[in-house]
Amino acid sequence: MKKIMNNPKTLRILIIAAVVLVVAFAFIWEYLYAGSGYNAGPRKTGQQQGSAVENDHAPPPGRSKIQDALSDLDWVQQAFLPINDFSRPDKPVEKVNAIVIHYIGNPGTTARQNRNYFANLENTQETSVSSNFIIGLDGEILQCVPVDEVAYASNHRNGDTISIELCHLDETGEFSAETYESAVRLTAWLCRQYGLAEDGIIRHYDVSGKMCPKHFVENESAWEAFKDDVAKAAAEHR
Repeated sequence: MKKIMNNPKTLRILIIAAVVLVVAFAFIWEYLYAGSGYNAGPRKTGQQQGSAVENDHAPPPGRSKIQDALSDLDWVQQAFLPINDFSRPDKPVEKVNAIVIHYIGNPGTTARQNRNYFANLENTQETSVSSNFIIGLDGEILQCVPVDEVAYASNHRNGDTISIELCHLDETGEFSAETYESAVRLTAWLCRQYGLAEDGIIRHYDVSGKMCPKHFVENESAWEAFKDDVAKAAAEHR
């Protein structure tokens, strides 16, 4: 230790290394905890803490009848992103011609984690991506972008579609029963509101050729079954 203290060059290297470690630790803590939506307390408490901030980003009432109707649904949690150029550009959707189904592509992550990733793009500016809705592993539905605004999810179809991202547990991309049921329920509700038929339900794959949602691309029968389930659910509530 005495030799190190008497060597200015070595001492400077150690000080710089220590500073780098402190900065790296602070960044990791901020990214994993402060921005992730995790909370050491009960799940309900964590949602309540975030709701006040998220409500600040809500669209004004009366701007869209369908968005107002969504606000009244107790099974959709509004978790709006802040308006920014990278995930919520505040561009209007003039007409909705289709619902686009996606999968997150990041196994095991929650709806809340992915919503917070979209929100943090305002700061990181690393890419442009978002979704109108995210459905979580337990079937929870978060709305991130109003249905009358563009979300960055479906390439050249961003301007005339609504996007739904589905979380999944593993690399197969297969969805839990809870996620699947919520996807059917939400898609059916949107189809009724916009007067969309079965051909108005499409995959990201149908837009760009991307392997998304993986399970529904690799298993065509599962995709057809999903559309059938949506059609049945929509018909039951007409």
